[in-house]
Amino acid sequence: MNRTCKFSNVTNDYLAFYDGILCDMKNGMTHADLSDSISHNFITQMIPHHQGAIEMSRNLLRYTTCIPLQNLALQIITEQTRSISDMQGILCRCDSLHNCREDLCCFQTRTRKIMQTMFCEMKQACTTNCVNCNFIREMIPHHCGAVAMSENTLRYCICPELVPILDAIIRSQKQEVQNMQCMLRCLCC
Repeated sequence: MNRTCKFSNVTNDYLAFYDGILCDMKNGMTHADLSDSISHNFITQMIPHHQGAIEMSRNLLRYTTCIPLQNLALQIITEQTRSISDMQGILCRCDSLHNCREDLCCFQTRTRKIMQTMFCEMKQACTTNCVNCNFIREMIPHHCGAVAMSENTLRYCICPELVPILDAIIRSQKQEVQNMQCMLRCLCC
């Protein structure tokens, strides 16, 4: 993160907690238990990703007084908690669908690139004393990462029960990115 200016105690507290969330999410995603099932691998890497968004939203709610951002954070918590539950509910059945080595290699290579880009952009998000703007700048690459991972997964033979979950991630998070970009302009960040 760009921390060249002096930050308030509130901003420092927010950023310290964010650093921990990002570290936990990165560790959870990069050390996920992978198998020979693309469906399984997506789920085991997306669950810590969603948990990161939930914790980022909770972190924001500790500091923000911006009602539209409070509403967005609560929406993210609700949607991603439900998505985690849905993915956990189908994980055992999705494990049984195995993919060939070539597809697994292509899928995981692309997934790693998406994750590296996302982690880098989240870590290097422009940081100011405005916690609201910081959250938006951090969450946009997070959401873009989820969309890219979901779109990548849809290119392969996957568990049919996973498809509507992927479609929901793509649809909701693209819409939230548009909303956040608009909020960022309105906040004059």
